[in-house]
Amino acid sequence: TNAGALDGCYGVLSGLAVARAFLTEGVRPKRPLIVAAFTNEEGVRFQPDMMGSLAFAGGISAEEALAATDDEGRSLGSELERIGYAGEEPLPIATPGEYLELHVEQGPILDGEGVQIGVVEGVQGIWWWRITVRGTANHAGTTPLALRHDAGHAAARIVTFLREMAKATPATLATVGTMAFRPGSINVVPSEAVFTVDLRDPERARLLAAEEKIAVFTARVAEEEEVSVVMDQLVRFDPVSFDGGLLDLIEQAAAEKGFSSRRMASGAGHDAQMMARLCRSAMIFVPSRGGVSHSPAEHTEDDQLIRGAEVLLRVVSRLICP
Repeated sequence: TNAGALDGCYGVLSGLAVARAFLTEGVRPKRPLIVAAFTNEEGVRFQPDMMGSLAFAGGISAEEALAATDDEGRSLGSELERIGYAGEEPLPIATPGEYLELHVEQGPILDGEGVQIGVVEGVQGIWWWRITVRGTANHAGTTPLALRHDAGHAAARIVTFLREMAKATPATLATVGTMAFRPGSINVVPSEAVFTVDLRDPERARLLAAEEKIAVFTARVAEEEEVSVVMDQLVRFDPVSFDGGLLDLIEQAAAEKGFSSRRMASGAGHDAQMMARLCRSAMIFVPSRGGVSHSPAEHTEDDQLIRGAEVLLRVVSRLICP
């Protein structure tokens, strides 16, 4: 209810539309065409994200993926069984020659520039942590500030540092998306603060530098606030560059259809970055109105969706049709 209708679904439906077009026209490809709908791309409830494609590409075993648990201790495997989505075929199902992913941009660039097709050169690195700060619970009205071991205040210092660090490097993004205090009472100094960090950058060297800065600052906060700070890494996906030959084909297909295009990077994570471990991969973007995504307000006009599907069809035809 808090997401959009196009994120992920658009690419799967477009892949099915390509397959249907081949069937309708009686086209017999020289190689098989597989349309994939991967499990747990977002990774919000079960980590890591892009889990289905990561398992398909051999980055994680099926057993390890199915054993992942949510905050309530339920496993991915048991939940897939419960909803009737547990697969029967063992991995690997197939080894593709190429992987193409059509997606809404989820950002403002194409819409803002009036460009119809995005030719995605790669995906920036995505590193996630869970940070746990532990102090001592105490009375909010009787404990002087100088005598507190305030996990909440220490966490706030780290969150502010993350923002300032990212602002100092224009390509770096740092986001604290979840935070919880314990015991969670208005009149109690928090004994524990748990929050998540999403760090992104197109360059691995900058991610490493940011990681070191975070480690140094959290150690400083722990000493000054007399609390403990523990960083647990949840995800470490490095930047990925897509196949140059496929990018050329996408540009050519857009030009042949008379569509404007531009090369760009993806700020969001996608299954294509996992599949790039396995085979030649690339992505096609269409505009997102206002750059809005992960929201019910996510929207792309029908004619823009159709243009993306037409480019996908043309590229797939070049790859697998005689």
